[in-house]
Amino acid sequence: MGHYLRRRLLQSVVVILVIIMGNFILLNSVPGDLVDVMAGRGGDMDAELMASLRERFGLDQPLPVRMIDYVGNVLTGDLGYSWPHSQPVLDVVLQRLPATTLLVVLSVMVSVLVGTVTGVLAARHAHRAVDIVLSMIVLAFYATPIFLTALGMMLIFSVKLGWLPLAGLTTAGAQEGLFATALDMAEHLVLPVASLSMFYIAIYARLARASMLQVMTQDYVRTARAKGLSEVNVILGHALRNAMLPVVTMAGLQITELFGGAVLTETIFGLPGVGRLAYDAVFSRNFPLMLGILIVCSFIIVLVNLAVDLLYTRLDPRVELDQ
Repeated sequence: MGHYLRRRLLQSVVVILVIIMGNFILLNSVPGDLVDVMAGRGGDMDAELMASLRERFGLDQPLPVRMIDYVGNVLTGDLGYSWPHSQPVLDVVLQRLPATTLLVVLSVMVSVLVGTVTGVLAARHAHRAVDIVLSMIVLAFYATPIFLTALGMMLIFSVKLGWLPLAGLTTAGAQEGLFATALDMAEHLVLPVASLSMFYIAIYARLARASMLQVMTQDYVRTARAKGLSEVNVILGHALRNAMLPVVTMAGLQITELFGGAVLTETIFGLPGVGRLAYDAVFSRNFPLMLGILIVCSFIIVLVNLAVDLLYTRLDPRVELDQ
């Protein structure tokens, strides 16, 4: 295990370095920079002042020199400075990261739980009325774009019915206290989490159904039934554990996709997360902040993939770590 972890961590460092250099070259190939944005907002700005600002921000150096300096700074924990926020990039990202992490974690938990239960029920009643109805609902979830789901739920539950808050993570001037704050945040997260989860509920349901149908034909399941175990014990104690392997794989991929999908969802619902921060950074040409967001998200995704590989060995002892 120790050798495997050391090798994976070394591979992860190489992957992150490649991501840093690739994104640095890509972002700096885009026309315009922070000084151009400042000149546009401030009206007329003479060429001498713009040149002075580029020298101050280090934008006057050749691209290879800037990339080497940036990679060296990242290795020491310095992700740069966000001039619009007057703060280090790492501090700005860490301030927004909890909201996005909460959104992603809740979305994964809801989609895995609901999707797995739906898939197990459909497999248990395969080719019958329950399976047909659940399959139709799942197909509707899968065919509806996330942004359309978000806008529709916002229109119905916030605008028309007024049951849930329209936007934001908390209510301004809300009652203080841990329980009151948690309840207020939960109400604000219902629509974003639901809109992100519905598409993946459909995927998990189909995966769980197909995997359960395959597992239920295995010899060890027949043996468990022959021993006189109840159907609930057979499903939960023998079949579901092995049927969860493709679901776990998809969960790791979902976390990766949700960090990208958070840009749209957080923009629609006005959540103060990393996705909304990235959206604002793109339009302000804040390249240090954009790179910092990519680095932090890449680091999280690499750790999640490692955790998924380790979880595999817990779910199925037959799966061995590649030494």
